[in-house]
Amino acid sequence: MPNHQLLDNITHKDVHVITEHKPEFGDNVSYSPVFISEFRDVQAHYPIFFQKNAQSGQFESIALFGLAAAENLFLSDAGWQANYIPLSIKRRPFLIGFQETLDAGVVSEEPVIHIDMDSPRISYNQGAEVFLPQGGQSPYLQQIAATLKAIHQGHQDTKTFIDTLQQHELLESVEIKVTLDDESKHSMDFLYTINEEKVAQLSDQVVADLHRLGYLKAIHMILASMSNMSHLIALKNNLLK
Repeated sequence: MPNHQLLDNITHKDVHVITEHKPEFGDNVSYSPVFISEFRDVQAHYPIFFQKNAQSGQFESIALFGLAAAENLFLSDAGWQANYIPLSIKRRPFLIGFQETLDAGVVSEEPVIHIDMDSPRISYNQGAEVFLPQGGQSPYLQQIAATLKAIHQGHQDTKTFIDTLQQHELLESVEIKVTLDDESKHSMDFLYTINEEKVAQLSDQVVADLHRLGYLKAIHMILASMSNMSHLIALKNNLLK
């Protein structure tokens, strides 16, 4: 079982987090979930696709980092080679948990910060401090709190966006087939993308509604991100040299 603990400044007063990016810290992943609020930054570096979550069966948007399992082509000895790292990567080893609160007789669940104490990023002598010596939140933890808040909001916002795409039948499965310079072949058949032809056929009213919601811009950013596939292939070919 994962060792997820509710973060507090007594139990975790001496905890530090290693923030650099290396395979041994769990960064050798071929994709990660991304949220609609970060599409503008994500599409500048990574292709954005959709996949069905293995646990929930629901669609989620992802940024693709590699062409094979456990392959992150943006990782090098110097760290993560892109100017933007998705929120779901940056938040590690922290995650959102929920704690029941009672207010005026009404029970509700409030999001709180948990920390994965089994993460290889946990240290007691190097990395960013989580709490200040007096017990206050460090600037690093404040950044993490903002990241987790964005993720918490992003889950619902992105779900609503994807529900709208499905409502208008704009998602379609796609199989990625790549032949590299050494003639080796790679394929991925678990991805979905937006059907550009169906977008062009939407009625003026639907287009206006999508524009009002900010979804039309998100759709075009996803379509534009497909050009980053050529960059992924180039990175993979560079490994063959």
